[in-house]
Amino acid sequence: MSPSIADLTLAQLKRLVAVKEQIASLETELARILGAVAEEESTPMPTVRKRRLSAKGRAAIAAAARARWAKARAAKAPKSPAKPKRTMSAAARKRMAQVAKARAAGRKTLAAK
Repeated sequence: MSPSIADLTLAQLKRLVAVKEQIASLETELARILGAVAEEESTPMPTVRKRRLSAKGRAAIAAAARARWAKARAAKAPKSPAKPKRTMSAAARKRMAQVAKARAAGRKTLAAK
């Protein structure tokens, strides 16, 4: 059975730390060497050229979109004309205001003042 870290002497702990530092430095050096080899072997990625659309092509696409929207709006058009908005006469508005004031004053009808 291997001893635990708590059972090691001070000299053994110092040696353990030194070995761990050596391992870390060797791993760093190995990564640097392998990284340099990998960079040398890798080929550069080909550049992808962006495709451009001509003004004529953009105009054709825009015209087609406008036509699609016009067709969609025509399909949604109302079938019957809208009803005219109802209006209330001045006399009716005056009467309703009088009723509201009477109710706010606690009366049930306008006649009983």
